[in-house]
Amino acid sequence: MELTLCVPCLFGLEGLAADELKYMGCRNVRSETGRVLFDGDERDLVRANLWLRTGERVYVLLGEFPAPTFDALFEGTKALEWEKLIDYRAQFPVKGSSLDSALKSIPDCQRIVKKAAATRLGQAYRAEQLPETGSVCPIRFSLMKDRASLYLDTSGVSLHKRGWRQNSNLAPLRETLAAAMVKLSRFKGKETVLDPFCGSGTIAIEAALAARNKAPGLNRSFIAEKWVSIPEKLWREEREAARSREYPGPYRIFAGDIDPAALEIARRNAELAGVAEDIEFSQADALERALPEGPGILLTNPPYGDRLLDAAQAEALYRGMGRAWRGAKDWRFYVLTSSLDFEKSFGRRAAKRRKLYNGSIPCQLYMYF
Repeated sequence: MELTLCVPCLFGLEGLAADELKYMGCRNVRSETGRVLFDGDERDLVRANLWLRTGERVYVLLGEFPAPTFDALFEGTKALEWEKLIDYRAQFPVKGSSLDSALKSIPDCQRIVKKAAATRLGQAYRAEQLPETGSVCPIRFSLMKDRASLYLDTSGVSLHKRGWRQNSNLAPLRETLAAAMVKLSRFKGKETVLDPFCGSGTIAIEAALAARNKAPGLNRSFIAEKWVSIPEKLWREEREAARSREYPGPYRIFAGDIDPAALEIARRNAELAGVAEDIEFSQADALERALPEGPGILLTNPPYGDRLLDAAQAEALYRGMGRAWRGAKDWRFYVLTSSLDFEKSFGRRAAKRRKLYNGSIPCQLYMYF
């Protein structure tokens, strides 16, 4: 079945997600603001869910059309081929969003889309009423400047939830953003990696998953696994293929934190992710610990003023980081923070900066190499 697939992303990660999809062999990959589109079939859908590190979900794009009125939204939705993926018994709840559009009421839009999809499916299956007792096929709509995009969500729970984070500290870093930092550092598994502010261990765990070439979705389920339209054997075959491609260590990945409770959480998360043997955790003050010998990559998301410290405390921390690491040779530094004055406090201008979002917080990834 030929499908148009869509991967929504955190702003700033579209190019990285597109590169991942191209590496998988997906066709006609094209990046847009907040999403990446590509062409594929059911196997590509399964593979993208299992392997994407920087995408948030995998949608099937059913269609896009002008929708300045409720009538236009109804007729446009009814014209789409929902029966290609939604079987007779399937449930199809509807959620969506509207931005800069005449149709502002989300509940009203939900009702219209639901009614239109039910009308189409009822006609396709020659049924006056659909049972909706089977698998769940979530419909998602987006209205942007009076243009509607209609999707089916194949992931269910967002892809940043890998299935291993059972606990977290007060300000956890989203897994997709940590994976993006690892990709931008060009870590290939051979270098030493250190996160001295590891918190619940997200960056170190994503580095270990990347080094092992372990599919991030291997330990979780996806809502489309229960769909009649997606053969179960595809999920089984792609999981088996993913396991065969892993590269066991050893790796030199170090993670530290001053908080013993955070370290306990990080160790447990690493165990659940299947990478505990790849990471050496230790309790230490980040500003007092010596960097491991030899060249390496420091990847970290230190506390900053918006979340765990006030602005003055964050500035003092960044000054301390600059002093502690000033003499480091053959080390590359990648520091994610919301501070626009980090370079001034750190005492060095970054070789490169990249704007990223940690949830709703705009941040900069400061890169030193």
